[in-house]
Amino acid sequence: METLVVDHPLVAHKLTTLRDVRTDSPTFRRLTDELVTLLAYEATRDVRVTEVTLRTPLVETTGTQLSRPTPLVVPILRAGLGMLDGMTRLLPTAEVGFLGMARDEETLQPATYADRLPQDLSGRQCYVLDPMLATGGTLAAALKLLVERGADHITAICLLAAPEGLVAVERKLAESLAPDHGATLRVVTAAVDERLDDNGFILPGLGDAGDRLYGCA
Repeated sequence: METLVVDHPLVAHKLTTLRDVRTDSPTFRRLTDELVTLLAYEATRDVRVTEVTLRTPLVETTGTQLSRPTPLVVPILRAGLGMLDGMTRLLPTAEVGFLGMARDEETLQPATYADRLPQDLSGRQCYVLDPMLATGGTLAAALKLLVERGADHITAICLLAAPEGLVAVERKLAESLAPDHGATLRVVTAAVDERLDDNGFILPGLGDAGDRLYGCA
């Protein structure tokens, strides 16, 4: 599994404001949207394209367009919804599927409560939206589901990641997927933070992304 930390002054600037406890929900939502668009720009460098022929007002030439089947964007509910507009701004023709996964705050294990994804994802590139890669359980479960349905190139876009979470995702996938599954797995994030606290929250982090996006627990 590859991890890409996007090193860019605008990414760092927006992330700093997201971390600030004084940032209110409307500002947090707007900055999340802007930050995801920046992350998506890097995350889609390997999006599949085909060459096409077209005519400009002057001459015939060649260009590039997204290949079919089009990419599938998968926000993990609920906090992943706050990242959806920023992603589809760059991929307006992408399809969108929804995956509801909640972390039990006592066991820290994920539970799936909603699945609105195609059963057959053969040959699909998927972009999973999950703001916080903390313990890694939720993301690992989501990636495993997509691979089992045939997706062969999956990129997770996270605002923040914890070192323990990255290690856990790689370990859980190695344990649960066949060695010859053939899928390419990546994580694109704005930063890898210091560690998790005893409750499984990222430090220094930015708090609970869902609560800060929508203003309620």
